[in-house]
Amino acid sequence: MVIILTFLGALAFFACMMFIQQKNLRIILATLTGIIFVGSTLLMTLNYSHHFGMQKVTTTTTKRIYSASNSSMPLAIYQPVGKSGRDDVYIYNTKVKQKTPNHTQANEYTTSRIKWTNGSTPQLVTTETRWQYRNDFYKVLYAWSGMDNTLVKRTNVLEYPRMYVKLTTGQATKLATVAKSATGAKLQAQAVEQGRAFVTSKVQAAMAKNPNMTAKQIQEVSAQAEQEFQAQSVKQILKQVK
Repeated sequence: MVIILTFLGALAFFACMMFIQQKNLRIILATLTGIIFVGSTLLMTLNYSHHFGMQKVTTTTTKRIYSASNSSMPLAIYQPVGKSGRDDVYIYNTKVKQKTPNHTQANEYTTSRIKWTNGSTPQLVTTETRWQYRNDFYKVLYAWSGMDNTLVKRTNVLEYPRMYVKLTTGQATKLATVAKSATGAKLQAQAVEQGRAFVTSKVQAAMAKNPNMTAKQIQEVSAQAEQEFQAQSVKQILKQVK
C-alpha cells in the first residue's frame, strides 16, 4: 500500500504542477499530494531502516536427522569453514537413504554447532528470529515491501548421541574409499564377528542388571551397542588412514 501511495503521490504532484493553471488550486493540490508523497516515503524509509511497524518473532523447530554417509555408521559429517568453527557447515540426511544430503546454511545470519547428548537418535534443533509485522494493518500498509519475515539470526544445533564420530568431509571420503578396498573388506569381515560378540556382551550385561527387560528394551540396548562398536571401528580405521 505505501509503495502505491508513494508512486501515486509523486505522479499526482507532478500532474498538479504541470497541468493545473489556477494558482490557488494548484498550490492546494500540490501541497496535499506533496504531503502524501513525503509521508509515504518517510514511512517506507522508517520500515527499511528501523523496522517500523514490525516486531521480532522467534520460533524453534526440531526434526529427526540421519548420517549423511547413507549407512548405519554413526557419523557426524561437517565441512570446516574458517578457523573459529562458527561458520562450519554440517551435512546430514532427513531420510535414512537419500541421493543429495542436506546441509546447514552458510551465511552471516547463521551459526551452527554440534551438541553431544545421552539420547539415541540425532536431531536438528533450529531457532530462528525474524522480523514480522505487528498486525494486519502494518502488513497491508507495507505489502510488497519484501520486509516481512526477514531473517535476523538463526542457530542450528545438531544433537548427536555421544557415540557418534565427528568427521570432516575429507575424512568421510577417505573412510568410504577404505571401506571399498580389499583392506576394508577384510576389516569389515573381521568386524562382523567382533561386533556380534560386543553386542552380545552388552545385552547380557544389561539383562544381568535387569532380568525383566522387555523385547523392546533389549532391542534398544542392542542397537546402541552396535552403534558404539561401529564408532570404535571408525576411529580405528581413521588412525590407519591418517
